[in-house]
Amino acid sequence: MINRNLIRIRIIQIVYSWYQNTNKDLRNAEKELLSGLQKSYDLYFYLLLLMVELTRAYENRVEMKRNKYLPSAEDLHPNTHLLDNKFMLQLRENKQFQKQLNERPMVWDAYESFIKNLLDTILASDTYREYAEIVSPTYEDDRTFWRKAFKQFIYTNEELDDLLEDECIYWNDDVEIVQTFVLKTIKKFSEGKGANQPLLPMFKDEEDREYALKLLHDTILNEKRYRELIDKHTDKWDFERIAFMDLIIMQVALSEIFTFESIPTSVSLNEYIEIAKSYSTPKSGTFINGILDAIVQEIKEENRIFKN
Repeated sequence: MINRNLIRIRIIQIVYSWYQNTNKDLRNAEKELLSGLQKSYDLYFYLLLLMVELTRAYENRVEMKRNKYLPSAEDLHPNTHLLDNKFMLQLRENKQFQKQLNERPMVWDAYESFIKNLLDTILASDTYREYAEIVSPTYEDDRTFWRKAFKQFIYTNEELDDLLEDECIYWNDDVEIVQTFVLKTIKKFSEGKGANQPLLPMFKDEEDREYALKLLHDTILNEKRYRELIDKHTDKWDFERIAFMDLIIMQVALSEIFTFESIPTSVSLNEYIEIAKSYSTPKSGTFINGILDAIVQEIKEENRIFKN
């Protein structure tokens, strides 16, 4: 689940912090990196849990209405599609989901008002109305409802974004990426797999974990080498006035270009230019593109890298 782009962003943040701290310890930086990536993975489960909590809130609402002093016919005979939703029952019983919650407990208890308002929004929507009108929903109907509801009311929800930013400092940068993985997970659910339905692993494979650690180490340990290259190609600029974030992004980018032969140079360039557009100044993307392109051309001509 933790993709290369998310790893790049986290390493840029860790390296930026490295230069702000007086106590520079590579082991602590490594721990902070892995802890931050673990938090990103926690967010994946926290968002899955949000759908469970919405269902639980609906269950409580139905039960309260049934127990009213003078319940209406609708109170006594509510629509039970959400209660009987086969996808949701499967998610709640999922072994990997339960194991994660046991090992790293997380709750939505502090956000009862947000849950209530979000449930109200969903229940008032055309998406829910169309779902509620299905006489006997199939597994596909149940799964499709939650995929649509997540995409329409949870994905890019500004109130949720603010809430998550308060909950964990790492999540503000992760939420949009992680939400796309939740949508992919819903789409991949299969009724036949029951409680053994696989969820996304933290890393696709061990190679991605090694990539993260190696990129962090090389960026910090070879600072002098990369800073000299940047300094040489910014001779028309006052080096001290270059945005510090631009400098960090270029340093990490050069580390990836020099260290990972399997990653095409063009891929590295494009990824870090895009990161610069979001995490530095409005003109950083163009500036970084020009500097890195000049450096790459030079080291290719000198045969200091051997890849496309």
